[in-house]
Amino acid sequence: MSRAPRPRPLPARDRPRPLPAPDVPRLMTPGEQLAVLLSRPGTELLARLGQQPLSPAEALRLGTELRADYPAELVAAALAQHELRIAAQAKFSRAMRMFFTRDGLEQASGEVVAQHRRGRYPAGGQLADLCCGIGGDLIALADGHPVRAVDADPVHLRMAEANAAVYGVAGQVRFEHGDVRDTDLSGVTAAFIDPARRTGRGRLRPGDSEPPLAWCLDLVSRVSQLGIKAAPGIPREPVPPGWETEFIAVGRELKEAALWSPALARSATRATVLPGGHTLTPQPGPPVPVAPPGPYLLDPNPAVTRAGLVAELARATGGWQIDEQIAFLCTDQPVRTPFARTLQVLDSGRWHQRELSGRLRALGIGSVDIRRRGLAGDVAQIRRQLKLSGPHRATLIMTRAGDRPWALICQDLPLTPPAPDAPLPAADRIDETPRRS
Repeated sequence: MSRAPRPRPLPARDRPRPLPAPDVPRLMTPGEQLAVLLSRPGTELLARLGQQPLSPAEALRLGTELRADYPAELVAAALAQHELRIAAQAKFSRAMRMFFTRDGLEQASGEVVAQHRRGRYPAGGQLADLCCGIGGDLIALADGHPVRAVDADPVHLRMAEANAAVYGVAGQVRFEHGDVRDTDLSGVTAAFIDPARRTGRGRLRPGDSEPPLAWCLDLVSRVSQLGIKAAPGIPREPVPPGWETEFIAVGRELKEAALWSPALARSATRATVLPGGHTLTPQPGPPVPVAPPGPYLLDPNPAVTRAGLVAELARATGGWQIDEQIAFLCTDQPVRTPFARTLQVLDSGRWHQRELSGRLRALGIGSVDIRRRGLAGDVAQIRRQLKLSGPHRATLIMTRAGDRPWALICQDLPLTPPAPDAPLPAADRIDETPRRS
């Protein structure tokens, strides 16, 4: 069988020309991105992006325009950094001048938390900030102390240096790249460590960290004044006797926990509510009574419940528990406290879902925030089945009272005492999702 002849190659002038490469930015390493952002063109470009968030459409349009004046790689890095800065405004007052990675921002303590924690360290002496990350705690610690900042991530360490300069404290800090387990702590009088809860492979399991918590706790043999940042869900068992576990909330959002060595501990546990700096600690007292629900309901701050201080809150407010296993408290008089949300009870009775719609309609309630504690149920399904209509809004509490399923219909305590016979607050809209508390 004869083979078909091979086709003759086209003359060079007739060969198809390759398509031009699209203007796609080259994928840069985090270190390369930071380097270009810190350059003069990078600084200029970040300033041009301004202070406002950009929608995806706006970012696409602006990116196209900016690529006429700047390299595509720089434009992509600047737009990503701008997005992180916008998100960081929830944590830092000078976020629009700082530098972040997504993981670094996620793990960094917010400004108000870091400033609170700085107050636990005595004045004077050199501090070590181990696993300093992008510098969230470092900025606060260096405001009044010389600090050695150590991190194994060179990009985060360089960001920490730049961020410390934004707050005017970089001159107080010596930056060291390396594994904190190899750090010489000679001359250090106090230390703070924020072990990583994420690696390059993703988030670690709850309770795991790098370095491990056991290693962090052992640091007390080298530095007696030691603070350790931990996740708010940390179990009690790993914390040695003599240490303090502090649970820190900003408003009603539980942010993190801090472990304080015996040299810095003031109690076994503590609930702290910021930004006011209010703290609650264990206090001796009689058992808290258990009784049926009363006219006012206290929903304790998550920091209080995690610290196991519901009984202390009850004694401080003259309240009682409605069930031995449930953290809700009740009082006879309205109570204003930073450690709980106070609700006025409008209706209280056994949980009968078929009757609940009628009870809500009788009060003219068309919008509810459902809070569930100690009682199983699908909140979304219950909301659909209620089929509410009316001008008012309320909070529906699904719980247990005296070990029985119970429902309480409540309204927030007004900022000022209402006039007699004042109506319920009108709903601006029907809220189909529970408010975050």
